Amino acid sequence: MIKVGLTGNFGMGKSTVAEIFRSLGAYVINTDKIVEELLNEASVIEEIKRLFGQEVISDGKLNKKYIAQIIFDNPLMRIYLENILHPKVFEKIDEIIKKIPERGEPKIVVIEAPVIFERGYQNRFDIIITVWTPEEIAIKRLQKKGISKQEAIKRLKAQFPIEMKKSKSDYIIDNSGSVEKTKAQVEELFQKLTALEHRYAGN
Repeated sequence: MIKVGLTGNFGMGKSTVAEIFRSLGAYVINTDKIVEELLNEASVIEEIKRLFGQEVISDGKLNKKYIAQIIFDNPLMRIYLENILHPKVFEKIDEIIKKIPERGEPKIVVIEAPVIFERGYQNRFDIIITVWTPEEIAIKRLQKKGISKQEAIKRLKAQFPIEMKKSKSDYIIDNSGSVEKTKAQVEELFQKLTALEHRYAGN
């Protein structure tokens, strides 16, 4: 089994690439979905309430917009929140991986995670892939989804520069062109990972 960390910055296309990997036969784990599930757990809600205060609760649920506003304006609060969530996320990832059948095709597990480098999680993965586009393209795509330019820039600034992530990755995927061009890169990379997994399995 090869554990692949798939990262990149806001609006650059991690999810698009993850879905292509899924279509090719990879096991894909989306950490954003895991976080969404955790944010509905009573024990997690209680921890977050202790961190942010009672005002974070609205109609018995977490006010996620309020939390997002705080953490993007206050990096320290974002780190505190991540310290609550990330250990639980990795526990869930381990549980999912344990349930993957041992027999069958080579196991390429792609874990879609936005803050691998920001939190020093590189050693948790065998391979790291960064998906990138120039920031101006990412911002335009986000605006088409209804996210303001100001909000997009704020979120991009909260992450490490994409050039740094590219320099520290095993592979990079350029998602600035057409979907077809991106798919061709992912298909080529999937073949390389499959061959690598075969070699791992043979040793």
